[in-house]
Amino acid sequence: MTEFDVAVLFADLSLILLMARVAGRVAHRLGQPAVIGEIVGGVLLGPTLFHGALAHLLFPVEVRPYLSALADLGLVLFMFVVGLEVDFGRLRGCGRIAAGTVLGSAAVPLALGALLALHLLGERHPASRAGFILFIAVAVSVTAFPVLARILTDRSMNGSWLGTIALTSAAACDLFAWAALAVVQVLTGSGGRTHWMVLLVVPYGLLLFTRGRPLLARALSSGRPGGPAPAGGLAVVLTGLLVSAAVTQVLGLHFVLGAFLFGLVVPREAAGLKSVLLPRVQFTTTLLLPVYFIVAGLNADLSRIGMSGLADLGLILAVAVTGKFAGTWLGARSQGLDARRSAVLATLMNTRGLTELIALSVGLQIGLLDRGLYSEMVVMAVVTTVMTGPLLRCFARPDDRLPMKQEHDQGQEQERHQEHEHEQEQRYERGPTGLEGGARWCCRGRH
Repeated sequence: MTEFDVAVLFADLSLILLMARVAGRVAHRLGQPAVIGEIVGGVLLGPTLFHGALAHLLFPVEVRPYLSALADLGLVLFMFVVGLEVDFGRLRGCGRIAAGTVLGSAAVPLALGALLALHLLGERHPASRAGFILFIAVAVSVTAFPVLARILTDRSMNGSWLGTIALTSAAACDLFAWAALAVVQVLTGSGGRTHWMVLLVVPYGLLLFTRGRPLLARALSSGRPGGPAPAGGLAVVLTGLLVSAAVTQVLGLHFVLGAFLFGLVVPREAAGLKSVLLPRVQFTTTLLLPVYFIVAGLNADLSRIGMSGLADLGLILAVAVTGKFAGTWLGARSQGLDARRSAVLATLMNTRGLTELIALSVGLQIGLLDRGLYSEMVVMAVVTTVMTGPLLRCFARPDDRLPMKQEHDQGQEQERHQEHEHEQEQRYERGPTGLEGGARWCCRGRH
């Protein structure tokens, strides 16, 4: 790397951070999460504009490998945060409505996605037909857990009952999506690894949960209940995170799976984890993720989507939106949730955002997607996330923002009121009593 390349790299990083800031503000003004502006900005700085001349001028080929390395590091940290924020206690506490939502929002898109994949195969020759079908099915069933959490926070729904159901369902869908993505990589035989090496991820995962989690708990313990985290805690976590990402990459799986798995393993009860570790990792992620958007944008060329590409794009959007919305709505309705709230939940689960982009990049790297189909799927990810805000304004009501406890108390009050009305109706059906009954009896006797 020459001195000139180093200067260009630093200049590119400053440009990327400026772009992310401006695009994020524009998206926020339009009522969208900042990540949408950053994704769109990354695509526009790629080969989509001016037939790639702008991309070659701003991001020379000699500098792109270094940008990719920084993007991969940001991706590792981001997937670690996603795994860390999956709350298993919340998964156990939301009951049958969450279960119905997860089942509906996964089963229907998977079925429609498999049919879509059979259509898209056409003249394409992916690395594995079975892997391609499963990948497309998973890609249209993804929900972006981090972007969804941001949307709920912006709309004051993060502590509400519906928000909790949505986050719970999104977390479960994320767990399923990354597990299915691992199966896809096994089917494609990516990375040149033999299948038996990929199977080593199972004992590795068990080792992380049975031995790694207790070791991390001791390393992150301050020795005093509620005390601050030890000074070396951040170094321990980052070292384990990078090792986990390296292990899954060596085994033939993508490094994002190792980062996500390590995030699941880190003990939530560790002292100072939320106050010390998480803010630092998130700060670094906000600096490096825009680099990832640029790298992803360099692979998306919307200018080359012809008429057949537009037809495929329309079909992809129809399948993705219909499958996710209808599946979630039917799943929630089957468990007794009213139609309007089921529509709110379906709108939230239709958010894809960055999680979809990460899955698509994996599909591109392992040879399942060509550049054209990758570009069309990126558009689908952006459009489905942009739809969330306007649809929420149509379906959501102020009482959807009530905290879980307050809504629970109101529900109990309504139940008591309904029971009281039911008792009154039963008394009326049993006939008159007391003085009123005696008066009516006297009247009947006189007649």
